[in-house]
Amino acid sequence: MNKRITEILGKDSEALLSHTCKTISKDQIHCPGPDFIDRVVSVSDRGPRVLRNMQSVFDHGRLGGTGYLSILPVDQGIEHSGGASFAPNPIYFDPENIVKLAIEAGCNAVASTLGVLGAVSRKYAHKIPFIVKINHNELLSYPNSYDQRLFASVEQAFELGAAAVGATIYFGSLESRRQIEEISQAFETAHSLGMFTVLWCYLRNSEFKTGGTDYHASADLTGQANHLGVTIEADMIKQKQPVNNGGYNAVKFGKTHKDVYDKLTTDNPIDLTRYQVANCYMGRSGLINSGGASGKNDMHQAVLSAVINKRAGGMGLISGRKTFQKPMKEGVEIFNAIQDVFLDDDITIA
Repeated sequence: MNKRITEILGKDSEALLSHTCKTISKDQIHCPGPDFIDRVVSVSDRGPRVLRNMQSVFDHGRLGGTGYLSILPVDQGIEHSGGASFAPNPIYFDPENIVKLAIEAGCNAVASTLGVLGAVSRKYAHKIPFIVKINHNELLSYPNSYDQRLFASVEQAFELGAAAVGATIYFGSLESRRQIEEISQAFETAHSLGMFTVLWCYLRNSEFKTGGTDYHASADLTGQANHLGVTIEADMIKQKQPVNNGGYNAVKFGKTHKDVYDKLTTDNPIDLTRYQVANCYMGRSGLINSGGASGKNDMHQAVLSAVINKRAGGMGLISGRKTFQKPMKEGVEIFNAIQDVFLDDDITIA
């Protein structure tokens, strides 16, 4: 095993790398691998152009040919404001540097806004796969309603040469049903044009914070968000890794089952993330986790998240602020450390 990975993990190394999942067996998971398109996606209703675009992403970058993904997402200029996102490193106000970071880091793809990718598409669309994020929650309207609204069309993404479209749905919010309808229609159009689809399955509801605990990243609630996402044919699900469980029971709303907590999950983060994978049709739609917000221990948190995702049966990591809010060299180092986890054959599915 890569010695640097164990050094970065430190005290978390043994517990994570030696864990055996006794909840949902790895034999039930459609695990990522070099043959994932042939083995899993080709039996679906996705057309040949969708398969080709997905394969182009799987074949790109340092993880090319492994079935795992490392993606740079940058839509925070809208979601968090340009100042909050890029003041720590102003070079990323320029869209070209966003794409350059993804290329330098050996990412499979870069995911960003229509404006960012459209600004440099003729120079870079043939050099790294593009994922165009078509909806956003802008934070300038006051008071903010936390509502994802369409900023771009699927056709615009197609015209600039994108391999895929991405979107966010705030599951649990008052506007979620409209968002589901909008993005379902958008994904249908994307598939008809040969692009695959990536869905950010986020939760947004003040009632998910109760008793002093925030359940927006609980395994049971995020798992259900994933299950709704694959229902509208998201080919890949982007989800925060779970930090707790029992959201249904705490909020006292909706339906769940005691076996979710007694048999299908434990407190181990790998088992909690395995439950997220299970809700992605047992991995037929790949689970891509985020590495969390930027902070003081970004390298450790990024590698930790990568190990949890891989051992749970996930498909990779999507890493934004941890990488672009630093000098480009440091951002590349974090991406490469993440990728080393997925390249290491000794780190297996639990």
